[in-house]
Amino acid sequence: MREALKEAAKAAQKGEVPVGAVVVYEGKIIGRGHNLTEKKQSVLTHAEMGALQRATRKLKSWRLADCDLYVTLEPCTMCAGAIILSRVRRLVFGAMDPKAGAVVSTARVMDNGKLNHRVQISNGILKEECSRVLTDFFRTLRNKK
Repeated sequence: MREALKEAAKAAQKGEVPVGAVVVYEGKIIGRGHNLTEKKQSVLTHAEMGALQRATRKLKSWRLADCDLYVTLEPCTMCAGAIILSRVRRLVFGAMDPKAGAVVSTARVMDNGKLNHRVQISNGILKEECSRVLTDFFRTLRNKK
């Protein structure tokens, strides 16, 4: 999760919402990502999507069944869907997202019993640090107005 926090810091430096993600395979990071939505002007450039994309390139497979994804913020509906479809073994996230989080906060996408893949979920890992990065970012943004 500390590596995901480093990715979140990169996003913040670029003026992006500070969310970071890393994909781990056999104890090594094979994919990193941070939000680039503003820079790329694309809703598809969430931290999770970048990390998943890099991991699939590294493994030369879209199936990430033996991989774990660490994210600083609870994934949204789009990212939760991508995590399921890529067959990620385990999702670990820090801060909850009560407005857009789709794992435990709102839609609970991964609880759908009709899906053919189950992702193990751990949340609240380094929760305070992950939350603080977001709180500080938005406080700074509000103070600039």
